[in-house]
Amino acid sequence: MVAVTFLFLCFWAAGVHGDLSRIQVTLEPDRPSLRVQLSHTAHLRCCYSATRGAVETTWFISIQTVNGTSALQGVDRRDNRVTVDEGNLTAAGVMCHTLILKEARLNDSGLYQCFLNHSALRHSVYTHGTFLQVYRPMVKILDISESTKNRILTAEGMLLMVVVLLHGTMMLYEETQSNEEEKGQKGRGEYL
Repeated sequence: MVAVTFLFLCFWAAGVHGDLSRIQVTLEPDRPSLRVQLSHTAHLRCCYSATRGAVETTWFISIQTVNGTSALQGVDRRDNRVTVDEGNLTAAGVMCHTLILKEARLNDSGLYQCFLNHSALRHSVYTHGTFLQVYRPMVKILDISESTKNRILTAEGMLLMVVVLLHGTMMLYEETQSNEEEKGQKGRGEYL
């Protein structure tokens, strides 16, 4: 009985000690999406809190290919447009990493996630991620003020109303004429 109790305590101590040496990561909410105009700068963040140590952080982007499948690739730190900080620890104990993408291009659009890894983690973890959408602004063909647009819409509405009323009036007139002709034919038919 003493041997069983001793073995139980040994396994329990090993299990507790094993769990104490493991790093636990709690993910903080990421910004779900970010729209950035073409050739502007994008600031992407991933935040987490880790107990019992620091974790290695790597940025990844998941992009949609032409045939509809997604491809996961690491963010190239050698690109002059990309700046990655080593992380800032906030007062609440949350570690935040920032990826700055200068002069965003259309093909930079995709889901950006941090990959958190450490040998003491049970499983490597991806953060929730932020979807970056790089867009090309629309070019105005005609530069018209709002008051001018309102005048044009009012004129179109008036013209439409006149056309509808004119068409309806013409149809009523034709219907009245055909009814009078039918009455005239009926009246002449009774006298013959």
